[in-house]
Amino acid sequence: MNKPLRLHSIDTIDEAPVAPIAPAAVDFSVQSLHLDPAAETARIVAALKTQVLRTLRRRGVVVGLSGGIDSSVTAALCARAFGPDRVLAVLMPEQDSDPDSLLLGRRMAAAVGIETVTEDIAPMLQAAGCYARRDAFIRTVVPEYGPGWSCKVVIANALEGSPYSLTSLVVQSPQGVQRKMRLPIEAYLGIIAATNMKQRTRKQLEYFHADRLNYAVAGTPNRLEYDQGFFVKNGDGAADFKPIAHLYKTQVYQLAAHLGVPEDIRRRPPTTDTWSLAQTQEEFYFSLPWDRMDLCLFALNHGIAAAVAAPVAGLTVAQIERVWRDIASKRRVAQYLHAAPLLVETV
Repeated sequence: MNKPLRLHSIDTIDEAPVAPIAPAAVDFSVQSLHLDPAAETARIVAALKTQVLRTLRRRGVVVGLSGGIDSSVTAALCARAFGPDRVLAVLMPEQDSDPDSLLLGRRMAAAVGIETVTEDIAPMLQAAGCYARRDAFIRTVVPEYGPGWSCKVVIANALEGSPYSLTSLVVQSPQGVQRKMRLPIEAYLGIIAATNMKQRTRKQLEYFHADRLNYAVAGTPNRLEYDQGFFVKNGDGAADFKPIAHLYKTQVYQLAAHLGVPEDIRRRPPTTDTWSLAQTQEEFYFSLPWDRMDLCLFALNHGIAAAVAAPVAGLTVAQIERVWRDIASKRRVAQYLHAAPLLVETV
């Protein structure tokens, strides 16, 4: 499953510094994120066996496989926990997908010996109006947008000094000319709503295969994505268990090497793989590349002072405090994404 589009904060970022949650109790360096991959793999595998076989009472696992690092590590962990014959990888390309995603997803499945099913979701999205609805909102900003054009949505970097989470649309004409313009809130929300249909359609198919096999559905977010709301509610945010949500992405890469994830997957830059124009996670959602974001998040979570954390992350004190404010802002948005349905009274 690809890395999806998420609704991010449109609120102002508070200007007050974000204080660490507790006084620093550990030394802080890049080594702080290192773990014992063999021990962590054994711990996760043991937990999965209990969660899936005993708690959920399911006989195997369905994984949406995108060719990205997170879904690949999740698939490898599930294969170790249940055996390759009890894991089904569902590959779900659509018309905006990078062809490498399908290629790498199949390569990963072959590496761990799990079965794959390929579901081209483009016809379903076309029938539901995903592309037409998205393009209609784009045309409110770029009237000439149509067949042959490409697009992506990008967010202003939190280090650039703006107190707002500003979003822009980038389009490319059939002649290869790119333009970038600010998105009005109505157009932004409409584009997001239409594009989120991709993640929800994928999840529908994952649960179809899980239901027919009496399997559980695996979620693939890492800690950074889970903490910051980098997922679609009832889309890629829906799952029966999430085996790597406690791991920083740095640690996911450490497990990937231990689990034998193919090198070309480990070298692939993290991408949303949602737009027809190539896009990194950094330019769409996060303030910094994932390895530096991990350091910032770890420092905030462990009460590391800004003056100590900043040089390790390659930032100034003012910059890391701005990143922490951005983290706090996204956490507020994530509260809705994580929330269960509300009831009038406890049932």
